[in-house]
Amino acid sequence: MPAPTGGKCETRLGSLWQRFFRLRHVPKSARSRDTPNPLRRVLGAPELIALGVGGIIGAGIYVLTGAVASQHAGPAVCLSFVLSGSSCALAALCYAELASMIPAAGSAYVYAYATMGEAMAWTIGWSLVLEYLFTVGLVSIGWSGYFSSLLRDIGILLPPEWTAPYGTHLVQLPGQGWVIATGELAQWLRGHGVHMEDLPQASGWVNVPAVAIVLSLSALLVLGIRESATLNTAIVLFKTGALLCFVAAAFRYLTTHPEVWHQNWDPFVPPNRGEFGQFGWSGVLRGAGMIFFAYLGFDVVSTAGQEAKNPQRDLPIGILGSLSLCTILYVLVAIALTGAVHYSRLAVPDPIAVGVEAIGARWLAPVVKLGAISGISSVILVFLLGQSRIFWAMAEDGLLPPHLARIHPRFQTPYVATVVSGVAGALLGAFCPILVLNELVSIGTLFAFILVCLGVLILRHTQPELPRPFRVPWVPWLPLAGVGICFLQMVSLPARAWARLILWLILGWALYLGYGIHRSKACQELPAPSPKSASPGA
Repeated sequence: MPAPTGGKCETRLGSLWQRFFRLRHVPKSARSRDTPNPLRRVLGAPELIALGVGGIIGAGIYVLTGAVASQHAGPAVCLSFVLSGSSCALAALCYAELASMIPAAGSAYVYAYATMGEAMAWTIGWSLVLEYLFTVGLVSIGWSGYFSSLLRDIGILLPPEWTAPYGTHLVQLPGQGWVIATGELAQWLRGHGVHMEDLPQASGWVNVPAVAIVLSLSALLVLGIRESATLNTAIVLFKTGALLCFVAAAFRYLTTHPEVWHQNWDPFVPPNRGEFGQFGWSGVLRGAGMIFFAYLGFDVVSTAGQEAKNPQRDLPIGILGSLSLCTILYVLVAIALTGAVHYSRLAVPDPIAVGVEAIGARWLAPVVKLGAISGISSVILVFLLGQSRIFWAMAEDGLLPPHLARIHPRFQTPYVATVVSGVAGALLGAFCPILVLNELVSIGTLFAFILVCLGVLILRHTQPELPRPFRVPWVPWLPLAGVGICFLQMVSLPARAWARLILWLILGWALYLGYGIHRSKACQELPAPSPKSASPGA
């Protein structure tokens, strides 16, 4: 007898065990290259590289470079970029294989449903909410910093209380504006004969620009705004061009002022402060875990397998090409920035703007800030889009309330999921400190990437006959290396990040056990257990 379809499914031990490990079928369009493809294969290797670079370059390089350098790695932040990029490449290859096999909405949530069952799909879907939604809040804070800096250049000064999350301690540096007060900044100021207590102080109330940009882009998504490949390429050229201009100007300044470079890089790896992750080599490792966020966006390439002209050839080029280009650019920016500005002064939402001011290239300031604003805006839009689609996919499967699966009758967009994502992202940007959001995004993403790498190994064992337009080489060693490096970066993150991840997962599982497990469509497809089969081993 089939389970009821109109309300809750019965919760018995046998059916509960079945539901935990019920798999979602791999879509027919992924099983054979000969089946009709609902999407046009129009993306070649150049478009895929541009897509990856467009998704990757954003608040990570424009914001987190300063935060990680000032509080964890110092000038050695460039090594953190190399380590993080290497681990990201391993996870990206696993994404590519699964995306070419399962080209469906929902990203890693769908992959987990096809490989590890509903319970793990829920876990990874909930982790993706942590990644996408909290990224929106984090990126909006960076957007706010650059927007406020651009307004300051034209004589418009926003009250500092309106440009920082509640409770953020701010101090006004002469000629630089308001920055976050840290112990490292106070120490640096004392070394230059300035006491922080003598400078103007303020405390943040709410980050108004962050709220404004998230809500505005959410409204555009409800109306069905799309980014074409041509527009994305134009944005990529503009924002990478702005970063290259900064690198060129900074290196020109440093070659004529080598004493500045030597002073700011002495020492290259600041000595550890007696705590793991507070500078030293442990700080480089922790910095790699935190700066992992800077590489997010490559999954845009991995999920384009069904739209690639030749996915087996072009997906690896797109993924590795975009990651390689971004890693090189990130390292160059980190070298230029920490060479021109002492790392203790970089605890600001707009560190590259600080670097521009330090090298005296005021003509470059509007270019860099416009590049940051446009690039970060596109990242906010992409992650809002991704978050709303994850909510929509989970609601379609019955794991979240059905209202989130509603489609607007006129604009044909998941407007409820988009509005919920926008409001939640705006609240995070308004009130949460940037480092808290960064730690949560990093640990949640690393956890999701570990599950994706494991998904490749599981599918290779359980469904080896499925066609794989792109195959990860050196299985099982490469996926296992991805698991190991991602876990190592998770371990490097502070205990508070682990505590928040565990709390987030407990909250998610409470929601799953209280709602989703009873109303999932997979549950309704299961036969009602008989008395003889009402046990896990039946």
